[in-house]
Amino acid sequence: MDIIGDRTLRSLLEEKVSMYPEKVFVAFEDAGGNQKTKTYREFYEDVLKLGNALMDLNIKPGDHITLHLPNNIEFLTIWFAVAHIGAIMVPTNILSSADEMNYIINHSESVLLITEEEHVEKFQGMLDEIPAIQQIILTRFRNESPALLNFDHLLRTASIDTNRFPEVSPEDVVGMLYTSGTTSKPKGVQVTNANYLYTGELMSKSVQVTEDDRMFIVLPLFHGNAQYYSTMSALVAGGSIALTEKFSASRYFKQAKSLGGTVGSLFAAPIRMILAKDYDAADLENPIRLVMFAQSIAEHQVKEFEEKFDLKLLHMYGMTETVGIPLINPLNGVRKNLSIGRPSMGYEVKLIDENGDEVKRGVVGQIAVKGVPGRTIMKQYFKNEEATMQALQNGWLLTGDNARIGEDGYFYFVDRVKDMIKRSGENVAAQEVESVLTQHMAVYESAVIGVPDDMRDEAIKAFVILNNGMSVTEAELIDFCKARLAKFKVPDSIEFVHDFPRTPVGKIQKHLLRNSITMRK
Repeated sequence: MDIIGDRTLRSLLEEKVSMYPEKVFVAFEDAGGNQKTKTYREFYEDVLKLGNALMDLNIKPGDHITLHLPNNIEFLTIWFAVAHIGAIMVPTNILSSADEMNYIINHSESVLLITEEEHVEKFQGMLDEIPAIQQIILTRFRNESPALLNFDHLLRTASIDTNRFPEVSPEDVVGMLYTSGTTSKPKGVQVTNANYLYTGELMSKSVQVTEDDRMFIVLPLFHGNAQYYSTMSALVAGGSIALTEKFSASRYFKQAKSLGGTVGSLFAAPIRMILAKDYDAADLENPIRLVMFAQSIAEHQVKEFEEKFDLKLLHMYGMTETVGIPLINPLNGVRKNLSIGRPSMGYEVKLIDENGDEVKRGVVGQIAVKGVPGRTIMKQYFKNEEATMQALQNGWLLTGDNARIGEDGYFYFVDRVKDMIKRSGENVAAQEVESVLTQHMAVYESAVIGVPDDMRDEAIKAFVILNNGMSVTEAELIDFCKARLAKFKVPDSIEFVHDFPRTPVGKIQKHLLRNSITMRK
C-alpha cells in the first residue's frame, strides 16, 4: 500500500471533521470586503446537503458538472459534494468567452452548470447549443426563478443523509481541469481522488504545513495551483484556508493579516504587481512565513520581496498534468530561487533529448516526470487518446518544458520546447534573454519570441513593459543585452507595450504575441 491507500476526498474530509469539528476550516473575504467563516462541521454539513440535493437532481456517478465561479466558499462546497457522490467537477475561468465555454461544456459532456447571476447572460444565448445541460444553479443568488435553481435554497431544503451516497474509490476521476488555453483547443486533464490525496500529502510535507497553518489562497480556485498545493495541503494537515474572492496587489498582506493566512502561493506576475505598488511599512508585520511561487522572477525581485515582507520565497515547478510538484527548492536547505529546485518526494525527474534519451548534466533537455497515471500524475486527457499517448510514454510524463541541471544538482528552467528560438543554426532560450532584460532597472517585465527571418531562420523580438516613471530606448536596451549575452542571443528589435496577453494565472500567451506580428504583415 502506498501513502494514498484506499482514501478518497470523502474519507479525508470525514476524518478531519471528526478530529476538528469546531475549528475554522475556511475564512473568506468577498470582493466587497465582507468576511465569513465556516467550521469543519459547518462545511461538512453543507457538503452532505448539497450532495443529497445533486442526487435529487438526478446527478449520477461519472456525470460532469461545470463550475463557472469566482473564489467563494460555495466553490469549495461544490467540489467536495461532487466528489462525495462520485461525479466530476469541471472548473472554468469566469473570464472565458461564450465560445470558449461552449466548447468546454460540450467537450466535457456536462449535465449541470453552476455559476452566478452576473455570468448567466453568457450562457443564455447558447442554451440550444449545450443540450446536455439539464439545470443551471446560481450561487449567492437572492431571487427565485423557475428557470434557475438557487444554491442556498437547495441547501436549506436538502437532507444530510449519508446512506444514499454511492461507493467511491481512489481511482475515480473527481476533477477535470482544462489546460490554460495557450492552444486553440484546451485539453481536459482528468484528476482522481488519489491524485488530490497525493499532492496534499506531498505539498504538506514539502513545505511543512501543520494544523496551525492557514493556507492563503488568492489565486483562482478553478486552477490547479489553488486546488493542489493550498487546499489539499491544508486539508491533509488538518489546517485551514484563508480565501479571497479576488487578488489585490495593494491589499495582499493586509488581507493575509485580517484572515490569518500563514502560507501563500503566487505566480511571478502577482509578485511583480505587489512590488510595483507603493510600499507600506506596516505590511512588514504580517503572518505569512512562506510564499510558494512558480515562473521566474529576477534575482533582485526575489531579494526585495523577501526583505520587504520578512518571509521566505520558495520556487517550484509543476503543471496541471503533473498534479503534484516534481521539482521544488528545499525549505530547510539552500534555496536557489533562480532555479526550480530539485526532485521532490515520490518523483523521479530526468531531462531527455528529441530521441527520448537522457542528456548529460549541463545540456538542455525536456523535463520528463516518472509517475503513476491516476495516482501521482494525471490519469489521462479526456477524449483525446492521441494527446495522452504523446504525453504519457513508458511511465514518464513529457512536460513540453526544457531545463538543464547545473553542477549544483539544481534544475534550471530554460523554456517551453515550442518557444525555443532557432537563429542562424543556434538554439536560443527566450527566457535567458528575458532574464537579462529584466535585470535592467527600467524594465518591469519582458517577453521574447522568434519571428520568421529570411536570412537567419528566426529573428529575436522582445516585448518590454517599463516600470512606472522610468524610460529607456530600444538602442540602450540592445546595448545592455550585448554586454551580457552572446552575439547570436541579442534581440534584433524591442517593442514597448503596456501589457501582455495572459492566461488566468498570469502566464504570457506568446502565441498571441506571434499572431499580432503576423496580423501586421
